[in-house]
Amino acid sequence: MNIDWAALGSVFGVSLAVTVALVGLFTLGIVGLSKREAATSGASSAAGGTTPVAARTGAYVCFALCAAAVAYGIYLIVA
Repeated sequence: MNIDWAALGSVFGVSLAVTVALVGLFTLGIVGLSKREAATSGASSAAGGTTPVAARTGAYVCFALCAAAVAYGIYLIVA
């Protein structure tokens, strides 16, 4: 039994990069929703000057990209 260490390392590296990217993208979505909450409550200094619509739209885009990445992963597993 031979182990292809280069392929194993490649799979590990790609898995680590995609995991970090997805977690970061989801975190940006959560931050966008919290900025929207702060902007609608009147705390403009805590919101960083973003409008509620822009923050909500950015958060939804981040969540949509996360869902697309998960759907693509499921497609790769099934296909």
